[in-house]
Amino acid sequence: MNLIRPKLPAAEALRELFEAVRAHSLELAAPLSAEDQCIQSMPDASPTKWHLAHTTWFFETVLLQPHASGYRAFDPRFHYLFNSYYEALGPRHPRPQRGLLTRPSLDEVHQYRRHVDRAVQGLLARAGDADWATIEPILTLGLQHEQQHQELILTDILHALWCNPLLPAYRAPGGPALRLAASTPPLNWLARPGGVAEVGHGRPGFAFDNELPRHAVLLRPHAIADRLVNCGEFAQFVADGGYQRPELWLSDGWAAVQAQGWRAPAYWLAADDPRLAHEGAPGGWQVFGLQGVRPLEPEAPVAQLSFFEAAAYAEWAGARLPTEFEWEAAHDAPGITQMSGQVWQWTRSSYDPYPGFRPLAGVAAEYNGKFMAGQLVLRGGSVATPPGHTRPSYRNFFPPAARWQFSGLRLAKDL
Repeated sequence: MNLIRPKLPAAEALRELFEAVRAHSLELAAPLSAEDQCIQSMPDASPTKWHLAHTTWFFETVLLQPHASGYRAFDPRFHYLFNSYYEALGPRHPRPQRGLLTRPSLDEVHQYRRHVDRAVQGLLARAGDADWATIEPILTLGLQHEQQHQELILTDILHALWCNPLLPAYRAPGGPALRLAASTPPLNWLARPGGVAEVGHGRPGFAFDNELPRHAVLLRPHAIADRLVNCGEFAQFVADGGYQRPELWLSDGWAAVQAQGWRAPAYWLAADDPRLAHEGAPGGWQVFGLQGVRPLEPEAPVAQLSFFEAAAYAEWAGARLPTEFEWEAAHDAPGITQMSGQVWQWTRSSYDPYPGFRPLAGVAAEYNGKFMAGQLVLRGGSVATPPGHTRPSYRNFFPPAARWQFSGLRLAKDL
């Protein structure tokens, strides 16, 4: 007989976390109109409504349908609409066309979320000890997955609002959690002796499969900057013709500069930009962010950089980007600052499997490993990352030309 699981602290804590994470996604969407939540500004971004539905689809498809006896899907057609890239689960609506999904309505998506939330809570209430061993890892992965999409809700809508000639703010100024914090101390170099370091997840708690297994790496002596590169420093690179000097750029990066017409980080506006006419803006660079257009803050970390821009700046500064292992080994070093909560930090490391890497079992095998080609690793966490979501071993990854994320850089150099 399968006994009802008692209200153990771990189960109750997970139930409360489920409620909190699911509620936070709706809080992030709350400042947006129904029109805002349907728009898709580029193939790499997704509408807010799609994020709300896809994260629900994950719980329905991966948790409820295989493990909740008698569960009935809210709408079987959603299986096709809101699958992202899981080939094992069948065909899906094309990613570049997610913005065409005016139906289902936003209200229907909210009903879908409530339907699935009730079913998950019911499953947790009925789960016995044997069931718990299966359910807990899937539910935890689903919550981590939703937190990743919470960051994407912000970065994707920021790009959509950037495409609007009115440059509307996602939220009115005054929310410190949505602003990059200024840091005024001069940049200092922290010497690192090199040697053998253990990297990868080795602490209690959750980790994605791409953070495993923990293993030893050899680091050469180097130095790493104690803080991030800020906007004032990057503005000097721009003023020095950094975007017009091919000798600073990797070949693909220079091709992107020429093809895309890059002259500054994404969301920087020059004083003569016609979109600023209604702002009555003063001279100098303006920066568009979640709180709208604001004067460039020289001490704030530079953001919305591609890997190519980060690498070009490092070359101009007579330095380089750290490897992901140098970054991780320095995470807890005395004197180092701004390792998380401001911008993701590009590294000089390709997104490759660790020695002995094994993907998660089942459908989740497609979560990370299939993307280990043509991507660069970012470390840290950004102002848009949900608090508590990252850890020192966390490996984010994007293609090198991507710059709509809150991505910046920290310098390193050889000794």
